[in-house]
Amino acid sequence: MARKVIISGGGTGGHIFPAIAIANALRRLETDVEILFVGANGRMEMERVPAAGYEIVGLDIQGINRKSLLKNLSLPFKMVDSLLKARRIIKSFGADVAVGVGGYASGPLLMMANTLGLPTLIQEQNSYAGITNKRLGKKAKRICVAYEGMDKFFPTDKILLTGNPIRRSSVEIDGREREALASFRLQEGKKTVLVTGGSLGAKTLNDCVLAGLDKFAEQDVQVIWQCGSYYFDALQHTLKDRLPANVVLLPFLQRMDYAYAAADMIISRAGAGTISELCAIGKPVILVPSPNVAEDHQTKNAKALAEKQAAVLISDVSARTILVDTVLALIADEARCFELGEKIGKLAMLDADEVIAKEVLKLIR
Repeated sequence: MARKVIISGGGTGGHIFPAIAIANALRRLETDVEILFVGANGRMEMERVPAAGYEIVGLDIQGINRKSLLKNLSLPFKMVDSLLKARRIIKSFGADVAVGVGGYASGPLLMMANTLGLPTLIQEQNSYAGITNKRLGKKAKRICVAYEGMDKFFPTDKILLTGNPIRRSSVEIDGREREALASFRLQEGKKTVLVTGGSLGAKTLNDCVLAGLDKFAEQDVQVIWQCGSYYFDALQHTLKDRLPANVVLLPFLQRMDYAYAAADMIISRAGAGTISELCAIGKPVILVPSPNVAEDHQTKNAKALAEKQAAVLISDVSARTILVDTVLALIADEARCFELGEKIGKLAMLDADEVIAKEVLKLIR
């Protein structure tokens, strides 16, 4: 009889891509395994998961709105409705195990799975566990983490250090520099910086690059600038025909492997999934954590690398005044760049998806 696995969570690419990676690994290990995703209606997983070839069911659940207390009034009712729907989903699917990767849907699905006595596994991506996962961890059978020292959040005997699952296609960059540069119409032999604010973009990073375009041109540094679809039209309008030849402006990167291969240095937010990819790439990185995330976990993720001299950390507040100058000074320092790339590369854990998938199957057995 085929084993049945429910994977819950999403909300951002940082949750969705690891979830899909775990699902793909499960299918590699057991071709007849049945997988059902549970996400939050209206969030990006409802499109990305089917595009990856998996079925998904949505819950009407949301997070706490910190800007408008009125919008939180319906939250308790949505939670109760999501718990009841989660119960129906688990029962009708006949799940053998439930996996939570974080995001709105993960909470109610794993809560109900625990209530029904179903074995659960948490994949905690960040160096700082949120309130929901800390509570769920008390009943979870296994907690797969990406950072050391997570015993301050979870029972030690349940923790397994696995790293975060990554998109393997995104980090396979060996020998692709020439074709990557050609795809962006950039020149070989020139220093190239990749600026990425994630799938949604990052206003701070966009403002920094916009203000620093002349400095990049003066130093003859090329820039691959992934600004996010939300900001793309406005930036195109602002720049019109004034976009320098050394800068490629894109709303979204369809080929992350090309972007990573072309780059000599990377400027990025500090989401857990992104950091795991950056470790696998092994190139010098400047991290500018987003301040707009729960428990400021991006700053904690970035500090975990900066304390090991594996990345440069610049706060969101400081970025507008020092980021571009720091980039240009660093990219000219080849010894420092080599050291950063070497140290971040040593933190890579490339087989996290299969390690986690094997743990999922063990819980069924």
